[in-house]
Amino acid sequence: MLIVGHDEVRSLLDGREQDILDLIAQAYRLHDAGRSAVPHSVFLRFPEERANRIIGLPAYLGGSEPVAGIKWIASFPGNVARGVERASASMVLNSMADGSPQAFIEASLISAKRTGASAALAAGLLCAEPEPTGISLVGLGPINLEVLRFTAVRLPSLRTVAVYDLDAERARTFAERVIREVPGLTVTVADSAASALGAHSLVSLATTAGTPHMDLSACRPEATVLHVSLRDLTVAAVLEAQNVVDDTDHVCRERTSLHLAELDTGGREFIHAELGALLCGSAGFRRDPGSRVVFSPFGLGVLDLALAQWVCDRANAEQAGVRVEGFLPGSASPGGRRAGRPGHRSPDRPAMPAQPGGGLDALAGDAAPGASLP
Repeated sequence: MLIVGHDEVRSLLDGREQDILDLIAQAYRLHDAGRSAVPHSVFLRFPEERANRIIGLPAYLGGSEPVAGIKWIASFPGNVARGVERASASMVLNSMADGSPQAFIEASLISAKRTGASAALAAGLLCAEPEPTGISLVGLGPINLEVLRFTAVRLPSLRTVAVYDLDAERARTFAERVIREVPGLTVTVADSAASALGAHSLVSLATTAGTPHMDLSACRPEATVLHVSLRDLTVAAVLEAQNVVDDTDHVCRERTSLHLAELDTGGREFIHAELGALLCGSAGFRRDPGSRVVFSPFGLGVLDLALAQWVCDRANAEQAGVRVEGFLPGSASPGGRRAGRPGHRSPDRPAMPAQPGGGLDALAGDAAPGASLP
């Protein structure tokens, strides 16, 4: 059994934005081609603490050497007030030869980075010409930081960032972190959500909203809105926009804004395309440059699998992580057998080169529990 902790995951992923973008794009293409299995996520809720939940996302990603596993991600919004990250996550990767668990990986960064990469891919495909020079971020937690990090790589035209959070101190520290970690951008702290929404034609929403509370009237007419939190927008706002999702069946559940729109209209005709089909060039979707487009990603377990598999491969190659002998029956070895890989990288999935050297009160925080973060 290979165990890879948070710090080692970070060291393997830091600075790999373009590689991760390529990896996530290919996972979407495989999913669009039907070479995946993504059951609905399982939500564990607690009768006494309805705001808290733990979500299980099992998945299978095909290819010539497939991978299977599950992500188990907890969302406890009250953590933020205690100075603790809202979400924590872990992943188990299983052998496709005998089904046995082969790796246990701390997955909060995997989850955040695949979410950021997904949003950035959508931004690159959906933004009206010319490419935007600025982006607005509403809800300032780890997810929107990763959205910015990946979007700056996907859209190098970005020069300015407007940020807003109900917590002014959180907004200030977020702006300082952007200056340190995403160099070359000018950061402005907006004094209201409306001001942030109207500042740029590209907007990312990653709040902890549990119910819809926001329309798009403050956005520019041609805005591209990355609705990462999934529950910010009113039904009317959804129905007035062009809508792109990661997976129609997944996004229309758990009372997301799009699920509510489906309940309101009795159908899903307001959804115009899926991201995988756009990446494959098979969607038949035309962006109307004079109207707003909303990208709403529920978050697919195959994205976590693709990135976790790469982390596992690199950990094995670099002898990172901890190898536990005797975890499985009959697996102990006097010679100290190295933990087996849960699968080799499929030729269908791009390799990553080795790393050198080894109501407005909802507008605070991070992606909504059970939205695209899982």
